[in-house]
Amino acid sequence: MGTARVRPMMSWAARFRLRQYAKASLWIVPLFGLLLGAALADWAADADGAGWLPGTWQYSASTASTVLSSVVGSMVALLGFVVTIGVLVVQQATGTLSPRYMRLWYRDRLQKAVLATFTGTFAYAYSLLRGIESDSVPDLGVTLAGVAVSVSLVLLLIYLNRFTHNLRPVAIADLVGRLGQKVLVQGSEHIDRHAARAGASVSTGPVNLIRSERGGVVQAFDAAGLIAAASRNDCVLVLAHQIGDFVPPGTTLVEAHGSAPSPDPRRVTGLVALGTERTIEQDPAFALRILVDIAIRALSPAVNDPTTAVQVLNHIDMFLHTVGRARLRGRYVLADDQGRPRLVVPGRSWEDYLQVGVTEIREYGATSLQVCRRLRALLEDLLESQPTERLPAVRAELVLLDEAVRRTFTDPARRASAQTADRQGIGGGRRPRSEPSG
Repeated sequence: MGTARVRPMMSWAARFRLRQYAKASLWIVPLFGLLLGAALADWAADADGAGWLPGTWQYSASTASTVLSSVVGSMVALLGFVVTIGVLVVQQATGTLSPRYMRLWYRDRLQKAVLATFTGTFAYAYSLLRGIESDSVPDLGVTLAGVAVSVSLVLLLIYLNRFTHNLRPVAIADLVGRLGQKVLVQGSEHIDRHAARAGASVSTGPVNLIRSERGGVVQAFDAAGLIAAASRNDCVLVLAHQIGDFVPPGTTLVEAHGSAPSPDPRRVTGLVALGTERTIEQDPAFALRILVDIAIRALSPAVNDPTTAVQVLNHIDMFLHTVGRARLRGRYVLADDQGRPRLVVPGRSWEDYLQVGVTEIREYGATSLQVCRRLRALLEDLLESQPTERLPAVRAELVLLDEAVRRTFTDPARRASAQTADRQGIGGGRRPRSEPSG
C-alpha cells in the first residue's frame, strides 16, 4: 500500500505575491461589495414586515420600481465616471509623474471603498426589484436604497476632493516620501531587534549555492523563515542580492555557509519573493527612486517645470536626513533566539542613498538656476547634520555640482548666483558658499 503524497504548502514568496496582487487589485473589494449588496437585499426583504418604518414611508409598486431602477442606472453611470477618472490618473502618472507611482495608487483604500459602495448599491437595488409585486413592496429596502445612494454621493465627493488635491506632484512626493521613511524606520527597528551581537563570527566552511529557478526583481524576503531554515540546518544563509536587484534565472540567490547537507533549495528560494518590478514593502530606496523620477520628469524639456523639481527636492532632503539617522551597514547579520548568526543580508550604504537622491537631478537640472541653488542647500544641510564618516561623500557631491555649474554657466555673475545655496531655489535668502574642501 503506497503512502499518500503530501501536497506542499504555498511558499512564503507565493503568499507575498498573492498579497501584492490583492493590494493592487481594483476588482476584489468591489466584488465583495457586490455580494454584500445582494445579501443585504435579501435581509431587507425578510425584515420588511417588522414594522420599523412609520406609515408615511410606504411606497406603491410603481414608485418603488421607478426608484430602484433609477438607483441601478445611476450606480452604473457613477462606476463609469470613476473608471474614467482612473484612466486620466494613469495618463497623468505615466506622462508627468512616474509610472512607478502607479503601484501605490492602485492600493488606495478610498478608491476601493467607493467602487465597493457603488457595486454594492447596484446589486442591492437590482436584487430588490425582484421582490416588487402589485401587493408586495419592500418599503424598508427602498428606503435603505435611498440611504445607500446618499452614502455613495458623499463618498464620491470625498473621492473627487482627495484626488483633485492629491494628484499634484508635490502631494504625491509627500505621500511617497513619508511612506519610504516609514519603511526605513520599521526596517531599522526590525534589524536592531534581531541583529547578532557585536563581534559575532559568521561560520565558514562548505558553501552550497542555492540558485534561482525563475528570474525577477528581489521584492522581499522572509527573515524569520530564513533564520529558522538556517537553524534547522545549522548553517548561515547569505543573500547574494540586495532588495531591488534583478536576478536572472539560474544565478545564485542564496549561499549556505557551514552546512554539509544543503538546505532544501525549494524551501529556501520560497522565502525570497521575486517579481516583475520593485516594491516599497522592504525597499525604502524605491521610494527615493520614485521621488527622483518625478523631479527629472519635471526637468525634461517637454515639461520644463524646475519649481516642481525644487519642491520634490524638499522631500528628498527630508528623506536623506531620515536615512542619515539610520545605522547603515554594508551587510546586516541577524541571529536566532540563542544569539547565533544565521542570516546575512546585504545593505545599502549612505553613498548609495545619496547617489540615488542627487545624481540624476544634478545631471538633468544643471541648466536650471534654482535647481542648482536648492541642490547646494540640500548638500550643505547634510554637511551640518551628518557624522564625520559620511561627510566625504557629501563633499564629493558638492564638487560634482560645482563642476556642473562651471560647465553650464560661463558668465561669472550667473555662475556665482548658481553656486549660492537657497532652500527656495530663488528668493529664499542667500547663504555664503560652503567650500567642499576636505
